[in-house]
Amino acid sequence: MESKKITENSRTPNYKRIYLDMINTRYPDKRTACHYILSKTELTMLDVITVNEILFGKDINGKRAPSQKHRSYDKVAVLQILDFQKKHKLNNTELAGHFKMSRNTIHKWRKLFPA
Repeated sequence: MESKKITENSRTPNYKRIYLDMINTRYPDKRTACHYILSKTELTMLDVITVNEILFGKDINGKRAPSQKHRSYDKVAVLQILDFQKKHKLNNTELAGHFKMSRNTIHKWRKLFPA
């Protein structure tokens, strides 16, 4: 009997399908704004964050966006965020503010993935 290997892709949600369904049913007016990102064959975590901000906005009822406590980032996304920091010459505080996350998280990532 052959056992099936579980790949990393089988464990992650199909964000492209989820967002396409949401756009088709609830937000057809935002289809053009999300078209470029959703036309990619594979979405990165940064793409997911961008589409989420396009659909739901950064502020909810004039209040600050909800806590980013439950977000998770894969290694590729972390490296893209650190590359963004280098490219735009941001310090940890500025980068944390841009991506709405903790300065301590950025510091930890910088220690884990030194340039």
